[in-house]
Amino acid sequence: QVQLVESGGGLVQAGESLRLSCAASGRTFNYYRMGWFRQAPGKEREFVAAISGSGGATYYADSVKGRFIISRDNAKNTVYLQMNSLKPEDTAVYYCAASKLPTATLTVYDYDYWGQGIQVTVSS
Repeated sequence: QVQLVESGGGLVQAGESLRLSCAASGRTFNYYRMGWFRQAPGKEREFVAAISGSGGATYYADSVKGRFIISRDNAKNTVYLQMNSLKPEDTAVYYCAASKLPTATLTVYDYDYWGQGIQVTVSS
């Protein structure tokens, strides 16, 4: 079992930045591929970004590519999502997730553990 806790969400204006953090339990953090997903009202949960266990490979949804950066600090059991140039359409509940799969994990079905979610609201 892995527990994930997100933090750093809130209300910002369009064009501003926000950094989300996800703290994970356990001492095998570096074996998990980590991902960020988001869910807007009335929509299904969608992929945002993912990172390999070592941090050597990253993946992004086209909608956030060039604006968001996913990173991890395995010594701190933490994964981050730096969100720049935020747009109103980025407004959603953001979820941190962990996967046991050894290769690319880009869908909700690839993940075994989920955080509680944290609200990000971007006003215009």
